[in-house]
Parts: sequence; structure tokens; C-alpha cells
Amino acid sequence: MKNQNESASHDKSVQQIQHPFHRQHPLVLVAEQSNEGLKAHCDGCGELLSAPCFTCIHCNYHLHKQCAEAPLYLHNHPLHSKHSGAGLFLRRGPYPRDLKVYGCALCKEKCNMFFYLCRECYFSIDIKCAQLSSSFKFSQLSKHDIHEHPLTFIESPMAIDVFKRFSCSWCHEPLTDATYFCSTCPSFIIHKKCLDELPTEINHPSHHIHPLFLHYSDRNHFCNLCQKEHSGAFYGCSLCHFNINLECALLRSIVEDKSRHQHPLTLFWRQDSFICDACGTEGNYISYICSTCCTIVHKKCISLPRIIKFSRHDHCIFHKHFLQTRELTRKDCKICFNEVKLDRGSYSCRRPGCNYVVHVNCVLEDARLYKVIEDEKQCEELEEKSMQSSIIRIIEVNEAGEATKIEHFSHRHCLVLADKLEEEIDRKCDRCMLPISNIFYYCSECPFFLHKTCAELPIIKQHWFHQSNAYFNSDSFKKCYFCSQYSSGFFYRIRGYMDMCTRCAEVADIIECEGHQHFLFFDFKCKEKCNGCGERCQYGAFRCGKCRFALDFGCLTLPHSALHKIDEHKLKLTYHDDKEQSYCDICEQYRDPSFWYYSCSNCDTSAHPKCVLGNFPFLKDGVTASSYYHNHHHNLKFFRKVEGFPECSRCGKFCQEEIFKCKESTCDYIVHCKCLGLYH
Repeated sequence: MKNQNESASHDKSVQQIQHPFHRQHPLVLVAEQSNEGLKAHCDGCGELLSAPCFTCIHCNYHLHKQCAEAPLYLHNHPLHSKHSGAGLFLRRGPYPRDLKVYGCALCKEKCNMFFYLCRECYFSIDIKCAQLSSSFKFSQLSKHDIHEHPLTFIESPMAIDVFKRFSCSWCHEPLTDATYFCSTCPSFIIHKKCLDELPTEINHPSHHIHPLFLHYSDRNHFCNLCQKEHSGAFYGCSLCHFNINLECALLRSIVEDKSRHQHPLTLFWRQDSFICDACGTEGNYISYICSTCCTIVHKKCISLPRIIKFSRHDHCIFHKHFLQTRELTRKDCKICFNEVKLDRGSYSCRRPGCNYVVHVNCVLEDARLYKVIEDEKQCEELEEKSMQSSIIRIIEVNEAGEATKIEHFSHRHCLVLADKLEEEIDRKCDRCMLPISNIFYYCSECPFFLHKTCAELPIIKQHWFHQSNAYFNSDSFKKCYFCSQYSSGFFYRIRGYMDMCTRCAEVADIIECEGHQHFLFFDFKCKEKCNGCGERCQYGAFRCGKCRFALDFGCLTLPHSALHKIDEHKLKLTYHDDKEQSYCDICEQYRDPSFWYYSCSNCDTSAHPKCVLGNFPFLKDGVTASSYYHNHHHNLKFFRKVEGFPECSRCGKFCQEEIFKCKESTCDYIVHCKCLGLYH
């Protein structure tokens, strides 16, 4: 964008742009809506796509024109004058490593798509609200005696429908009048009239014996009703040390929201412990009851989303207060693997034959992994958007209907189906870089091979690691974000910056592993040491729910067998060693017998995985590396060996290891991989 997003332009005659959040392909302008409409969502704001918009024909990536041309920086935003000098910068979405869940200061929703963030603090506002907020009439931020944070005054919040789902924190009426709201606290929105006329004394049904008086404190106080600590204004009885915050002081006696529950919920003040029928956990003091369904729920659970799209399941899942079944069976949560009580609230899949069920608190624990769905029609749109799109064109089929000759968009020649290699040679699949061992496609004109399953992988994949879709990327040299291996195979890209090799992309979040007797499930919070290699798991790990066993992506995707000149047989990946002390037969150094290794049972050979596989087991000779990995002015090609042992252009030593060599015949530039910092 000119003066904004690099090369994008505001000129209507421009037909395509190069957006900084989607650098791999240009985005093409769609100026007018077709008769069929655009059945996709904007990757900037998440709204249903409409023209004019920009779209990528390769990646199914779309942006409204307004989102594509949004400035990369906002200065002097009226909601955040505290750090106006630093400004707010545009982000494409939260990163998996973010410890904080960012919430929009205006609409209070979590920020899943493009949003603006302050570099000095955690203030954030999503791109849609940033665009809409220009029509608000904001007053100067001011400290109000009744609240701990500065409040923003808005003359007419109904001018925009951002606040349509909110009501006043005190009177619970719609926000039609002048309103104060706090950009820090998700629940504090109050009419100016209500704030100015707050009573200094109330009689409350939760504390009949004494009146409660309005107080204000900068220090935290404990609310006896919601069992949480708060600061700011509260009502309290100093004789009994009984306090309640403003939100609990005037709760709605009747709550009606048919999108979440079909019957009205009635406030119940009895101060007894109970088990919430919505989430299955214990509660105290205030609750809401449904006399029709005979259910009792936490105050916080009356607003549980009815439908969510969870990244770890292909379909939308629905909240239910109990699960009906004709079978006397136990159902385990697919996240924590503990039992889900059938008569308690949970989220489950409606699809016939799909037994996916999870605890409410498990699935809602990490806000980065789910998206709230407003209605069932949106479920259909999401599933249609994430449908697996084929990247092959079938040319010939056999009598069984199996494709025997195809065109694959990553290769210029036709590919033919085969079930065995004509020669006993070590051939690798050009997509996953693992040995060809079963049915595969090959090119009759050049040495190009694809496993049948690899050839059929989709161009768009819904991956469980993140809410957003993963898009196929055919760049020939990358480092996988997950297993940390360099590869010349194909990749998927998640959230525009996380490259995932196809080996990692095919791993499910719940797996069986030969190296362990129990199921393993991926835990985003797991920081244990990997039982395969002993390294600390940085970004989560596959762990066992029954014992302290964990695996990282790197060990989980190791080849089950490998060839090495030290042995005439194939070496097999081995998980346990009964020897008290072991040595690697390749490097002749100590090998920890508790970690995984490769071995030959016939020859009693054993070796470290890295010694067997080498530093770059998934790189193909001759692959080209982009300038991102080096600063040479020509493209470089990877080679495991080079004739004549020339000198490295950086360190001056003879090249006996993996090197990169300049593609230009007139240039003799050669550099060690270790001199480029590629060893790990």
C-alpha cells in the first residue's frame, strides 16, 4: 500500500496488490459482486465477503478492499491516548506463543483476525471496530470515582451496532442513551444517568440483616457472591465483612436468551453449594435455575456460547446440559481424557457416528483455539469454506475407478500410478521426503515421485493446531516451525507465517505411537522434556494422560527405518534399550539408553538418530534456497558433497560437509551450511 501497506494502492484502476500479510502471491481485485455471490469470509475482519474485495486465486485468501487498504499504523486513536506517540500497529492475529488473549477494547470480543495493538501495553482493537470508531463522538478519557480505570464517554452508542449485544451493567436496559464504558474491563458499560444516580445505600436479598453502603477502593476486595476479587466500587456491610461488586448488586431476576437456552432462567439467591448443570463444576451463592428443565447454572454459564468451532475438531460442536444415549457407555473428554458425565453440561458433535465430546471448561480454556458461531447456517458456511480442495486433475482411471494417470499442479509432467519400484534404489517422495515404500505416482520423464496419499493431500487443510485454515505452499526449501527440520518437500502455511511440513501436517492431535503403550494427545501447555530425545518441549507436546510421557513433533515424525553405510540392513527406529550403558556405532560417543535410537537386531548395531539421518535428512540435492537464508546476490543450491574439496567462501576451510553452491556457472561462491547457521 502506498504510504501504508507497501505496494497497495488506493487508485481504483489498480487490479492487484501485494499485501504484507500475504507475500507469497498477489491479491486480485474483484470490483463487482457476481450473481452467485462470494461464499467466503474476509481474512481481515471475519465478515462475509462482499465486493469490492481482493482475493488470492491460489490460496483462497480474501480481504475486503477496506481491510486490504487499512493503514499499518494508527496514531492518536481516541480510545488510547496514553501511548499516542508509539501508535497502534496492525497484526494479522494472535500467535500460538502469545500468553495473552487479546480482547477488543470496543466490542469486547477476542481478537482472532486483524487487530491493532499498542507496543507499550496490551491495548488492542480489532480492525472492524477501528474502522467504525471514527463515527463515535468520544469525550476526553477521565478518571471516575466509581471505577478503577479511566472511562470513555460516548454520546450515542446506538449510532453503530457494535454495542447492540450489550446492556447497561446497572439497569440492564439497552444502551440507547449517553454511555460510559471501560476499554479495560470487559463487563463495565453503564448509562451516564445510571452512573450519576447510583444509590449510596441498598437493601439486598443476599444480606437481609443490614443495608449495604457504596464504597470505593483502589485495593482488591472479595465479592461474596461471585467469589472473585475486584477493585473499584462495591457495596458492603462493615459489620459483617460482606461485600458485593456493582455487577452482582443488581442482577437480572429473569434472563431470556433463546439462542442459548429455550426457556427463561430465574435468579436464585440461596447461598448453598451446587453442581452447575451447564459446565459440571461446583458453584456457590448466586445461580440461575430453569424450572422447566430442572437445571441450575452459574451466573457466568448463562452466557455460554451454544455453538463453537474448535480447532481440534472438523465440525462445529454444540453445548448441551446432558447427553442422551441408548447405550450404557463411558464417554471421555477428547482434551483431558477424563470422563464426561452424561448428565452434566458438555460440548459434543451432532454428526451421526461422530462421538466427539469435551468438557466445557476444557474446550473454553484457551480462547485462541475456538470461535463462537452465531447460528447453524454459519456452521455450514465454515465447513463449505474449509472443504478439502483437490490439487490433482485425473486423466485416466482403471476399472476400479482408481486414478492411474494424473496431473499434479506442483509438477510439469503427468504422473503414473505404480505399486513398486523397478529398481532396488532409495527413492524418496518429493512431498514428504520419506522413502517410497507403498503405492505411489511417478514421472516417466524425470525423477519425481509422490506417495499416493501425498498426491491427494488438499490445497486447503483445516488443521487442529489453529482455528484458521492451513494453505498449501510449494516453496522448495523451508524450515518446519513444528519439527525444526529443513525440508525440500511441500509445506502448509498457518496464519501466514508458520510453515508446517507435510509430515507434521498429517499428524492428528490424538495418536497411537509404537514407542508408548497409551494414547497420546497434544497438550499446548506441556513443557516437559521429550522422552524421545530429552529436549525440552517448547510449543506444547504429545503427552500421555496416564503417565508422564511426552513427545515433540521432531521425534514423532522420525522415519521408522533408515539406511546407513555402517550396516548392510535397514536400521529400525527403536524405543527402549535394556543395556545400562550404550555407545553410538557411528560417532562412538555415549548414547543415553533411555532415548530413542536406530538399531539393527541382526548386527547388534545402534546409533543416535542424528548420526544415522544426518543434519538434513529431508533435503534433496540441488534444491534452491531463497535469499532469506543467505545474503549472496545469486540463488544457491544445496549439495551433500562437492567434488574437489573447494574452500568455503566464508570460513576459508575445505568443504567436506553439506554446502550451498551458487547456481551461476560463472560464480564460484560456495558456503558451508554451518557457516549459514543452518545446523541445529
